[in-house]
Amino acid sequence: MAQSFDYDSATASDDAETSPLERLAEIAARTAEETGKFANVDAILRIPVTMQVVLGSATIPVANLMKLGRGAVVPLDHRVGEPVDVVVNGRVVARGEVVVVEEDNSRFGVSLTEIVGPLGQSDS
Repeated sequence: MAQSFDYDSATASDDAETSPLERLAEIAARTAEETGKFANVDAILRIPVTMQVVLGSATIPVANLMKLGRGAVVPLDHRVGEPVDVVVNGRVVARGEVVVVEEDNSRFGVSLTEIVGPLGQSDS
């Protein structure tokens, strides 16, 4: 049986210091308290998940794929400046912008601009 949850009231705090992941942890903790189903939310919050940032995709014939070599460029369907999808375990959970990590200019990061709620609703 699915439990309904009011995400709007759970995310009503406009504290600019709170990261989206901290907000998600807060929602999980509040849900656990309200339902009483989880005795130890910390155990759940330590479960590793696979996170991906999707820069784009391309569909090409196998023949063209076989011709690719060093230095080949494959155009993707996203354009520069468009938001990228943040995917956790196969589900889009947020969107953001690609940024260069300040401490190490050789790495990229993603600045989250939108949290995607249940059923594709966004919480900007």
